[in-house]
Amino acid sequence: MKTIYLDNNATTQVAKEVLDAMLPYFRDLYGNPSSMHSFGGQVGRKIRAAREQAAALIGAQPEEIIFTSCGTESDNAAIRSALAAHPDRRHVLTSRVEHPAVKSLCAHLSRQGYRITELPVDKDGILDMTQYERALTPDTAIVSLMWANNETGVLFPVGKAAELATERGVLFHTDAVQAVGKIPINMKANAIDMLSISGHKLHAPKGIGILYVRKGTKFSPFLIGGHQEKERRGGTENTPSIIGLGKACELAAGNMDTENRMVLLLRDKLEAEILARIPNSRVNGTRLYRLPNTTNISFEFVEGEAILLLMDDYGICASSGSACTSGSLQPSHVLRAMGVPFTMAHGSIRFSLSIYNTEEEIHFVIEKLPSIIERLRSMSPYWNLGDQACSVR
Repeated sequence: MKTIYLDNNATTQVAKEVLDAMLPYFRDLYGNPSSMHSFGGQVGRKIRAAREQAAALIGAQPEEIIFTSCGTESDNAAIRSALAAHPDRRHVLTSRVEHPAVKSLCAHLSRQGYRITELPVDKDGILDMTQYERALTPDTAIVSLMWANNETGVLFPVGKAAELATERGVLFHTDAVQAVGKIPINMKANAIDMLSISGHKLHAPKGIGILYVRKGTKFSPFLIGGHQEKERRGGTENTPSIIGLGKACELAAGNMDTENRMVLLLRDKLEAEILARIPNSRVNGTRLYRLPNTTNISFEFVEGEAILLLMDDYGICASSGSACTSGSLQPSHVLRAMGVPFTMAHGSIRFSLSIYNTEEEIHFVIEKLPSIIERLRSMSPYWNLGDQACSVR
């Protein structure tokens, strides 16, 4: 049975070109990039090349790129660095729909006495910029807002938000894990101080990430050890993965048009056919400002987990929310923040596509999903109540 993978916001397959670039550095070119000898020096040069590739993707300078282990480390490093840089400030400003890498850290900081403001979103997942501006205070050490929501694909106006923060002397960080490689980003054209990237979201391996730190931004290292990354992140470099991430960034830059044209067409086809063929379904989040690859659709009076299990019987892979919160029986905190009705929130499925998906795969999902929903609804006591079901919403 063929696997139809529509869970690319959880992780992506490693591109063949990325794997080919990595393989020599596991066995043949194994020197330490910090060594003085030429055997290690050639590895160090490849890391510098990867840094340039990553910087080019987001319009940054190579020295502004710090290689980390993942997006979570990058998020933690950015926020903790800002607090260390401003020990007299005790306020962190974020949103209610952040990834657990930020949301859980903020909960931890709250227990340590920091004041955390989580800005609400409206029913479309959009941030109220007037409320955001009012929430900035002289006590704010950092703002951390995601560029693109991992569950709905909704885009935040981080450029404007960073500009407002900068005007007030507040550091601005964005978790851009889902955005990088899918939409154009140019760090020369915005005021963002720090930005997080995760390799496995753009066809590089797991266990490698980036923290962009704008030149001149005061930075306190999260991992203290050796001199690596100009003493901003200690530890011997994960050479194969860094080289793979560099190649993935190069590929992403070249595939941007495909991402925003072909993937968008496939996503829109999938979304439109599902809504047309399955009654009592809805898209969660605005359709105007979102990633080209993501749609989050709710099906009333069915459980998302049950939908996933039946789709899996056909080899269809999707998600009921963030992979980092899988296993929770509670509806997504993102959908709850958007006020999605309980009977809809429990039956939400996120489909996230990549450049490797095909039209044939999308047609297969469109063919199979209506019968899956019909089967589950036939077993639902709420669906069988008919018009009376409105009373349980």
